[in-house]
Order: sequence, then C-alpha cells, then structure tokens
Amino acid sequence: MELKDILAKCDHTLLATTATWADIKAICDDGLKYKTASVCIPASFVRQAKEYVGKDLAICTVIGFPNGYATTAAKCFMAHNAVSNGADEVDMVINIGWAKEGKWAEITEEIAQIKAHCMGRILKVIIETCLLTDEEKIQLCKCVSDSGADYIKTSTGFSTAGATFADVELFAKHVAPHVKIKAAGGISSLEDAEKFIALGADRLGTSRIVKIAKGLADDGTY
Repeated sequence: MELKDILAKCDHTLLATTATWADIKAICDDGLKYKTASVCIPASFVRQAKEYVGKDLAICTVIGFPNGYATTAAKCFMAHNAVSNGADEVDMVINIGWAKEGKWAEITEEIAQIKAHCMGRILKVIIETCLLTDEEKIQLCKCVSDSGADYIKTSTGFSTAGATFADVELFAKHVAPHVKIKAAGGISSLEDAEKFIALGADRLGTSRIVKIAKGLADDGTY
C-alpha cells in the first residue's frame, strides 16, 4: 500500500491538554501538505482552524472526551457547537458506565441524539475497547449500528491501551455494513497501519504516520 493512501485514511491528531494555536496550526499545515483525511483537534480551536484551512482540509473534534460521562444534553450541545464552529466530523465518547450496566437502549438513544445535533456531519463513536469485555464490545457494535452513527472507534488514546488488531477484527464481524471503523491509539508504524486497514479500518487516529512521512521526506524517498 502506498504511503499516500495510508495518509489519506489518517485523522492527524493533537489532543494534548497543553496544545497551543501554534501547535494546532502546525498539524493543520501537516494535514494540508500530506493530504490526511482530517486533523483531529480540541473543540476550542475548531473555528480558528477552519478559518485557516477553509475547504482544503476536514476538521474533526472530540466531545464528551475522554471520559464519556457528561450528560446527553451536554454532549448534544457540544456537538452542535462544534459543527456551528466549522467541524466537519465529531468523535464522541460513550458513557462507559452505562455499558458496564448493560444500558444498551440508553447508549443507542444518546448516540442517535448526538448524531441529530451533528447536522449531517460525520459522527464517530469511541467505545474505549480497553475497558470492555468482548461481549460488551459486540453489544456496542449493535448500539452504534442502530444509532445512525457513521463510525465505531476503538479508543481515546487517553486510557490504559489503544487499538488492537483483535478489536478491529471483532468490529468488522459485528457492525452493520453502513458503519465504518476507526482504529486509534498507539498506531506507530506503517506496517501496523497497513494491517489495521487490511482488517477493516477505514480511518486511523494517529500523529505518527505523518511523522514517518516527514522522516522519509528528509531522506529524499517520499
């Protein structure tokens, strides 16, 4: 698989709490140069970033992040606010406590409400796989499939572990055909990126693939 094709599936991500506009601007520049699928950034920078990149790069942001336990009303407001500020894509975190309690109908309804507040933009649903059993993951595949969301996503990158090949394989077996898969957290090599894509991931949440591309460019091979 060519590097440019991998980059085209990357949400080039910077969600550090210490991120400044200079940092965000730099990853926007990277996203534009390397033609990533989007840049994924904190909500407070969405308007400024969208004004900076215009229609040349998709802006993704996160809501209910990273713990997922904000109220549904708060998450709906955050989604609407993000889209109003120019976000093209929204990555939300489910209420993981509800998953532990088996509140599948409540989770499905919350996702559906947030999707409605995205006003037609892409919604990705982070289920934080490292905190779940396989049975819970399978149930959440159904929740996401029934909710109208566009993607199921493995991880925030802020918990105990990130994406695994096994989780992407499990998603591919259990989500509805219209639901795409995003692997995120700990994707550090081109080999891993290619394998995640081969297993069914349509998006990768990572900053390291662009760093690899920069290194290859320094060597004159990209």
